[in-house]
Amino acid sequence: TYTVIIIGSQVWTVENLRTTKYNDGTPIPHVTDNGQWANLTTGAYCFYDNSTDPAEREKWGALYNWYAVGTGKLAPAGWRVPTDEDWTTLENYLIANGYNWDGTTTGNKIGKSLAAKTDWASSGTPGAVGNDLASNNRTGFSALPGGYRYYDGYFYSQSNNGIWWSATESDASRAYGRVLNCSNGNLSRSNSAKKYGFSVRLVRDIDY
Repeated sequence: TYTVIIIGSQVWTVENLRTTKYNDGTPIPHVTDNGQWANLTTGAYCFYDNSTDPAEREKWGALYNWYAVGTGKLAPAGWRVPTDEDWTTLENYLIANGYNWDGTTTGNKIGKSLAAKTDWASSGTPGAVGNDLASNNRTGFSALPGGYRYYDGYFYSQSNNGIWWSATESDASRAYGRVLNCSNGNLSRSNSAKKYGFSVRLVRDIDY
């Protein structure tokens, strides 16, 4: 069960995905070994630092490589892993509707409106996600800095970065995603190796 939020014409999950099975019931391989993770070309998931704490797993969600996303079987019926275009739709809506931290309607300064009010590392830069956490999360998107798993299997950057896959490939070995960083004010676009372990959110269009 996941909480959801309506933003513009889209419905988004407010928590990171933590499923351990594809939508056809097939288990997703749970890979903890660094060497095994580094050699994968098929779908897998893990939890940050291979946590076994149920509360931590629920809070942060799982990290998936893009091969799991690429199966098209991560989302339940009626939902999808957002495409690069879905993320752009979200960005454009927030910018146009005054969700930039400084109230402007041009330029991408929407990071604080998406980031949760907790867990982000502190930043002294005005408008950065980690600056004045109490002013974050105007959208209710509640993005957490879940960190990531590097393609060599090591874990990095929890509390500093939140990174989410899109369902859109850039080429045979890379795919697009989105990044929030504690020191920046924007939601940036990533183009990363499919072997990385990133968080996943789900989206669907509003069905009137």
